[in-house]
Amino acid sequence: MPELRLDPITGLRVIVAGERGVRPGAWLDIPERPEIDPATDPFAEGNEDQTPPEVYALRDGGAPDSPGWRVRVVPNLYPALIPGEPDPVADPLGARRGEPDLFVSRPAQGAHELIVNSPKPVWSLADLEPDDVGTAMEAWRERMRTHADAAAYVHLIVNEGREAGSSLPHTHAQLYALPFVPAQVARERERFTAYWEHTQGRNLLADLLQEEVKQNLRIAVVDSEAVVLCPFASRVPFHLQVIPRRPVARFEDAGPLGAAALHRALNALRDVLGALPPLNMWVRTAPSGAERFCWRIDVMPRLAQLAGLELGAGVHLNVLTPEDAAERLAGASV
Repeated sequence: MPELRLDPITGLRVIVAGERGVRPGAWLDIPERPEIDPATDPFAEGNEDQTPPEVYALRDGGAPDSPGWRVRVVPNLYPALIPGEPDPVADPLGARRGEPDLFVSRPAQGAHELIVNSPKPVWSLADLEPDDVGTAMEAWRERMRTHADAAAYVHLIVNEGREAGSSLPHTHAQLYALPFVPAQVARERERFTAYWEHTQGRNLLADLLQEEVKQNLRIAVVDSEAVVLCPFASRVPFHLQVIPRRPVARFEDAGPLGAAALHRALNALRDVLGALPPLNMWVRTAPSGAERFCWRIDVMPRLAQLAGLELGAGVHLNVLTPEDAAERLAGASV
């Protein structure tokens, strides 16, 4: 029977209807991923002259913009945000009096960086060694920390596969230092704060994780640093969340990264499906000034087509129950 589930973190509603997973066209085919040709790969080691000059790198040796790096950060060649002092757009309907200006805009100022996760010419974080994933995530943390004071919110994403929006196959992340707090992040901030007040000082995600472990219905991976689960109100099939075992408001703060758990979960996904699907991943961290929060990483595989319900009403229809997804992942041979 289809269920209407409420996401305890976002407050959004999701329809979970596993019975619809057997209908024709319910699942997208997973495209083949050809090997990356280092000669035409601008992110490959030795091709540093094909990108803008690096702004940061983790290196074993060598001068900037030369081989010898483990993670390399450059400005995005086609930036969505430009450098400059941000001037956020105010909502014209927030004014009490006067004729509102319905066409308000400002220059999109902030920072837009590209983080090459490894010199190895591979498509996915899953294709790296767990230690390499940890090294990449340490660079994510450092760059988020660099921009945290000037930005209202720092959003870090990984798109894997052209179907998920990646224009280049070599594994990389992108960082957006935004001059505003996105509406969905602000909503989560409010729910963390309300939960803290309602429970006299408890953390929403920490309590949620404790209950998930107790029920043991949606757990995919557990290690000493993090838990990977298929959330109760999963928006898509095999929706994953990496959650630190100890609540920390900001990903950029010191503490465990959850790199090994993320790596294992991605390889379990590949084992269950026979191939790794295109996917979107992002780090959810506390926005500027928020303390009642806990970071997490969301992974959204592109296995089902978003249609009119999702795009028009903002209500996701998931054709695989998270309980079924977690059971499959937990039994994977990885």
